[in-house]
Amino acid sequence: MKSRIDLSRITTVSLHKRPSKVKTDHFAKTLKSPVKFNDFLDSIPGILIGNSFKNLVKSVLAARKKNKPVILTFGAHLLKCGLGPLVIDLLERGFITAIATNGASSIHDFELACTGRTSEDVSARLKDGSFGMTRETGEFLNNAAARAASENRGLGETIGRCIEEARLPHRNLSVFAAAHRLKVPLTVHVAIGTDIIYQHPQCDGAAWGKASYNDFLKFADSVSRMGSGGALLNFGSAVILPEVFLKALTVARNLGYKVFNFTTANFDMIRQYRPHQNIVSRPTEGNGRGYDFTGHHEIMFPLLYASLIDGVEK
Repeated sequence: MKSRIDLSRITTVSLHKRPSKVKTDHFAKTLKSPVKFNDFLDSIPGILIGNSFKNLVKSVLAARKKNKPVILTFGAHLLKCGLGPLVIDLLERGFITAIATNGASSIHDFELACTGRTSEDVSARLKDGSFGMTRETGEFLNNAAARAASENRGLGETIGRCIEEARLPHRNLSVFAAAHRLKVPLTVHVAIGTDIIYQHPQCDGAAWGKASYNDFLKFADSVSRMGSGGALLNFGSAVILPEVFLKALTVARNLGYKVFNFTTANFDMIRQYRPHQNIVSRPTEGNGRGYDFTGHHEIMFPLLYASLIDGVEK
């Protein structure tokens, strides 16, 4: 049987007329010494993730220009990587309007404010049962939780206030203290049993639960204001903050707040199911834009930080 495929009858199109997704004006640009940051940013190609990153920066800058919320959520790794000073500077410059984090962040924030040091060798100290048994950390944070519950306040604001009132020697490194000083909502969303502070004799589970629940309501209020141009940036929280954000968003929408058409972005060292679904995909489906970036915090966060500052200066 003779084949019906005759390649001589193929119709071709001209390269000059064919639509193309990649153009030379999107290409990376070479740098000249001395290098300025805005030159470096221009050197990033406007293709794929490079284009997504530039669009995210534009969205965050647009949000602040419109006086819309920019919420930063993160796990403790951001503080352990030494990025607290950059977070504080963004707070002081007005880029970040709310912060949400987990219980572990409160531990590292306090220890850094108290001694300028944090993070213990888990493997070594687990052997003799001394892991997480640091006296000052347990006493300070459990007392703060008890105070928050008794005053019917949130964990974040109370821990920040306690760090300021105690005049801890390195409180200039404390994101919690900075947020309290600047009156920026900082909320702590705990999972009882996940952090070393619940191992201590001062721990009152009811106090932690009440104070963290107060923070959930406060966070939902911040989320309710995101509609029509706000942004949420998640760094490294793979479970707790993506889940909390999803619930806060549905509460806000259920109460009639029009929380649509906003931007979200997830930054982490690997791509994972929950942050992609609950930060990037589901909340913005059909009404906003979500981005997913893969890379180490100690590189990606300074890149975002410098890009935002450079964007304002331009």
